[in-house]
Amino acid sequence: MRKIQLALAIIALTTGQVLAGKLPKDSVPKIKRIEVVALDTLNGYQSVYASPDENLNDLFGAQIDSLANTWYIQNTFNIDFDVDPELSELVSLPDSIYIQRLQSIESYIDLSYNKTVKNFIELYTQRKRDLTEMMLGLSAYYFPMMEEKLDKYDLPLELKYMAIIESALNPTARSRANAVGLWQFMYGTGKMYKLEIGTFVDERRDPEKATEAAAKYLSDLYKIYQNWHLVIAAYNCGPGNVNKAIRRSGGARDYWSIYYYLPRETRGYVPAFIAAAYVMNHFAQHKIQPRFPDFPIVTDTIHVQDYLHFKQVSEVIGISTEELQALNPQYRMDIIPGKPGKRYVLRIPAERVGDYIDNEEQIFAYNRTTYFPNNEILVPKERSSHHPSDIQGKDKILYTVKSGDNLGYISQWFRVRVTDLRYWNNIYKNLIRVGQKLAVYVPQGQADHYANINSMSFSQKQEFAKQTPVTKAVSASANVSYDGSGLVHYTVRRGDTLWSIARQFPGVSNQDIMRLNNMKNGNILKVGQKLKIQPKS
Repeated sequence: MRKIQLALAIIALTTGQVLAGKLPKDSVPKIKRIEVVALDTLNGYQSVYASPDENLNDLFGAQIDSLANTWYIQNTFNIDFDVDPELSELVSLPDSIYIQRLQSIESYIDLSYNKTVKNFIELYTQRKRDLTEMMLGLSAYYFPMMEEKLDKYDLPLELKYMAIIESALNPTARSRANAVGLWQFMYGTGKMYKLEIGTFVDERRDPEKATEAAAKYLSDLYKIYQNWHLVIAAYNCGPGNVNKAIRRSGGARDYWSIYYYLPRETRGYVPAFIAAAYVMNHFAQHKIQPRFPDFPIVTDTIHVQDYLHFKQVSEVIGISTEELQALNPQYRMDIIPGKPGKRYVLRIPAERVGDYIDNEEQIFAYNRTTYFPNNEILVPKERSSHHPSDIQGKDKILYTVKSGDNLGYISQWFRVRVTDLRYWNNIYKNLIRVGQKLAVYVPQGQADHYANINSMSFSQKQEFAKQTPVTKAVSASANVSYDGSGLVHYTVRRGDTLWSIARQFPGVSNQDIMRLNNMKNGNILKVGQKLKIQPKS
């Protein structure tokens, strides 16, 4: 394999002992340089990335796309998936600029550069820039916790970028191989690192516990390989596959030397990691701005030592079950199976902790015999709010597939999940054909809102996706009144939250309601409270 050592700059840093592949807290590398690796040929093989765009979206774009369909993204971000016309044509920067920027990143792990790295950089900065902005916003929530865990095990903090490759910072992500969570643990590896995986709890989806397990796993892999590129590769495909690649290469212990002996997906994994490090440090130069939720989610935890259903919390203190699911993704059936001697954690918005404590007895008593007859867990047949077969009470629409459509676009237009579309229509992977009729199920009363999608152009559908549907029930509801001035007067009902109210009115955000009603973060909605809302055209 050809290697070109490109000496861009030699930076004199503080002296100190540097261990092979690991950075002690009291030392830093003396010299930093970027290794430029040419992958056009190797031992007679032709690069699978000879075509710049080939395979990238299939291998790593799917996790990014899946992020767009989560409750958290759909309900706490202002989503605009339109591509800036100025960015519609892919414009590559000179290699020297990418190399210089990589060189400027404070990283103990080598940030090599080649065509494949460049392709991934362009995936994040141009083709998926909207979702990159959301990942930047989510990183403000997840990265501090990840850095704390990595520091605990004396690991390079830049390993946090692996979670971008693994899951696009989506704690409920599930791969085709059934790897789960922010860190995409397989069942066996999760159990090996003491994560609870059962009917009611899957700690692979618990951000803190999964990150702790990932740090332990990375530490163990480093003891084997003493090389961070090989560690990162082994995390993706397993030590067995890396060991086979080393043997087949004649004993090479360098990632780029065993590149073509690795599984196909793993060949892109280290380049994708390097590109993630690049975009998380140089997003501003690409006019990418972190996109944060409409309102800050500051959370606190409650310890639970008895059976508890999310609906009990929702009905008594008015936190929606969707929000509880988003903040507590480790509970698979909306049930916390707490018991004496086995304590679990419930995460809720910090401003609602007082409500929970003041109403704790009522919460556990609410419909107790319904959810836990004879003080036992009644196993639900399905998690009704998430199971794809849950179509009861929904309106059915038939959509005819047009040229250029894909499941990702269709899911955005109808505000449904890609997994639901697959399930409803018995779709294998993402294969659909022009002219195919797809059944789509939307909330009851919203069929009229979606009825004209079939006759819209692509650009009209993209614009339509920004609009918030209003159901007939809302416009005719007894808790909504109009005063002739254009304002709507909304009476708060049990279970309402600002986001659930806002999403009923086109173009209205949580912040709009708060400003119009002189509310501040932390204000609690009360049943019967009157809110002024200004619908937008």
